[in-house]
Amino acid sequence: MSEAKPVGGKVFTGPFLFFLVITLIGIYFLSKRFIFGIGAVTNMNDGFPWGIWITYDVVVGTAFACGGYSMALLVYAFNNGEYHPLVRPALLASMFGYTLAGVSVFIDIGRYWQIYNVFLPWYTNFNSVLLEVALCIAVYIGVLWIEFSPTFLEAKSGTKSKVNKVMIFFIALGILLPTMHQSSLGSLMILAGNKLSPLWWTPMLPLTFLISAITMGYTVVIFESTISALGFKRPFETNILTKLSLVIPILLVIFLVIRFGDILMRGQLGLAFNGDLQGNMFLLENILHILPLVILASATNRKSAKMLFLSACFLMLGGLLFRFNTYLIGFNPGDGYHYFPAIGEQFITYTIISAEILLYMIFVKKLPVLSGHGQAKV
Repeated sequence: MSEAKPVGGKVFTGPFLFFLVITLIGIYFLSKRFIFGIGAVTNMNDGFPWGIWITYDVVVGTAFACGGYSMALLVYAFNNGEYHPLVRPALLASMFGYTLAGVSVFIDIGRYWQIYNVFLPWYTNFNSVLLEVALCIAVYIGVLWIEFSPTFLEAKSGTKSKVNKVMIFFIALGILLPTMHQSSLGSLMILAGNKLSPLWWTPMLPLTFLISAITMGYTVVIFESTISALGFKRPFETNILTKLSLVIPILLVIFLVIRFGDILMRGQLGLAFNGDLQGNMFLLENILHILPLVILASATNRKSAKMLFLSACFLMLGGLLFRFNTYLIGFNPGDGYHYFPAIGEQFITYTIISAEILLYMIFVKKLPVLSGHGQAKV
C-alpha cells in the first residue's frame, strides 16, 4: 500500500485563482446578507423558507460529502482494507462538505447570532426531527476533523500518529451519525404531507434518502479520484475504482426497487406522465439513476476510467435532482407562493462550492492526503 504524500507544487494556479474570484464575489453578497438582513440577498418567503442554501448546501451537499461515511462502512464495518488509499481523500472531501454545510445553516438562519440556542437544553424541542439533524451534523463535523487530525500530525512529524490507536471510537461515531441524519433529512419531508407531490411523498423517504446518500458517497469517491488524477497529473486509480464500482449497481437496484415499488403500490406512477414540470423532473431524475446502472452492468465499462467517470456524473446529477425535487420542485406550499433563487443567493452557494475546492487544493498540496504513487507537481 502506497503511503500518502503531499502533491506539492504551486498553490496559486489558474484554477485556484478562478475559484478565488468566485469566492470574493460571494463574500460581497455575504456582507450584504449580514449587514442588511437575509431579505437583501434572497427570494425566500413564508411558503419557501428553505431555498437553495438548505436544499443544495445542506441536503445535497452533505450527501455529496458522504464519501467518508461510505468508505468507512466499506473499510471498517465490512473490513475491506484494500480500499484504504481512498479513505483519506474521501474523508477530506466529507470534512469540507459538512463544515461548509454548517456554515450555510449559519448564513440561512435569520437571527444567526442566536444559533447557540440549538445546543441549550432548556430551549430544545426533543420531538423535533430538525433538531436531531442539526445536532447530528454539528457533532459529525467535529468527528470528521478529529478523524482527519492524524494527517496534520503526520505532516508535522513525518511519522504515523499515535492518535490512530484511539480512532476506532470516532470511526464508529462517524458511521452512526450520518446514518441518523441522512435518514432524518427524508423524515423532514414526510412532515410536508399533501404539500409534497405523491411522486416524492412516501413513508419510505428516510430509507431512500439513506440509500441514496451511501450510493452518492461511493460515486463522489470515483468523481473526486478522477478529477484529482486529471488536475494534479497523477495516474488514474482505475483498478481500485473498478472494484469499488461493483457496490454501486447493487445499491442502485435496491433504491430503484423501493422507489418504484412504493409508487406502484400507492398508485401514483401515472403522475409521472402528465407532461408537467413535476412529472418531467421525476422522469429525468430516474433516467439519471438508470443510466449509470446500465453503464456499470458492463465489465468493460467498469475497467474504463472514462466510463466510470461518466457514470459518476450521471449518478451525482440524479442524486442532486432527487433531493431538489423532494425539497423544492415537488413541494407546493399553496397558492400565492413562488420561488426562484436570487442572484445573491446563487453566488453565496457558488462561494460555498468554490471555498471547498480551494481548501481541497491547498490541503492535498500541503498535507499527506493522496496516495504517494505518481506524484506530479503542477
